[in-house]
Amino acid sequence: MVKKIFSGVQPTGNLHLGNYLGAIKNFVELNNNDENDCIFCVVDLHAITVKQDPKELRNNIRETVATFVASGIDPKKSIIFNQSSVTAHSEAAWILSCIARTGWLSRMTQFKEKAGKDKEKVSVGLYSYPVLMAADILLYDATHVPVGDDQKQHLELCRDIAQKFNNDFKAENFFKVPEPLIQKEFSRIMSLKDGTKKMSKSELSDLSRINLTDSSDEIINKIRKAKTDPLPMPSKKEELNKRPEAKNLIGIYSSLTGLTFEKSINEFSESNFSEFKEKLSQVIVEKISPISYEIKKLLNEKSFLDEILVEGYEKANEQASLKIKKIHEIVGF
Repeated sequence: MVKKIFSGVQPTGNLHLGNYLGAIKNFVELNNNDENDCIFCVVDLHAITVKQDPKELRNNIRETVATFVASGIDPKKSIIFNQSSVTAHSEAAWILSCIARTGWLSRMTQFKEKAGKDKEKVSVGLYSYPVLMAADILLYDATHVPVGDDQKQHLELCRDIAQKFNNDFKAENFFKVPEPLIQKEFSRIMSLKDGTKKMSKSELSDLSRINLTDSSDEIINKIRKAKTDPLPMPSKKEELNKRPEAKNLIGIYSSLTGLTFEKSINEFSESNFSEFKEKLSQVIVEKISPISYEIKKLLNEKSFLDEILVEGYEKANEQASLKIKKIHEIVGF
């Protein structure tokens, strides 16, 4: 049975190692499996839940497409498009907003984390964007959605919305209820400066992350300066629970090499961090440098990137338009 897979990445610029290992690497593997029908969306509507510079946003949309292609996603095999070009996303989000309940949205922990203490000052979009995320998925009858720990709750909301719509309108199985695709042996990638914080482009220090456009020298320097503790490399997995920086670096190594945590720990057990960091740098450079080179090359080919988006729009819009037409009929428009 073919799996219909939908996922998206926000075009916020400076995609980093956390984005690659948390999402894009998985996208490539899904793209390469002939049993999957994949749609990868540049979710620019989600990006504007916080203020964006219009010129930068346009550039970031292209950079995200370039990153997809440079990483190994084939635009002839998978659909790549930007969300705002298909107006059915915005329309379906409004209709589903009338199905979703405020109590469901109020329980979203990611909103609480992003809004912090200034909930009154954040945009309505930041509060309601999980409904738009549900629209993104349900418009294409996606059967599976790749999710990390921070998105599981949003997918549950999507499932609740789909089921409530189907029940409210007595439209059995109209919206497919999607299943999560959880990566095995994946470690959430944290800041190189603080193993308790997620790797993020919003962190002030560029030394906190490996950008996908970093040079080999920049990668080596950042890993050399990455925070560690004074103890030798751990010899047991249980030790990592109290050593967040060691856990993060071993997690990066494991994710890039495909080794389990246990095998990575055994390989470097009781070694010095300097020895491990040298090997880790080498692994990152081998994987990221070719991607970095290709991203920079593709960014000079704007017409090629725009062509991918146009072709992707045509394919996505064809599917989404049919679904929104049926939604109109069911709702009574």
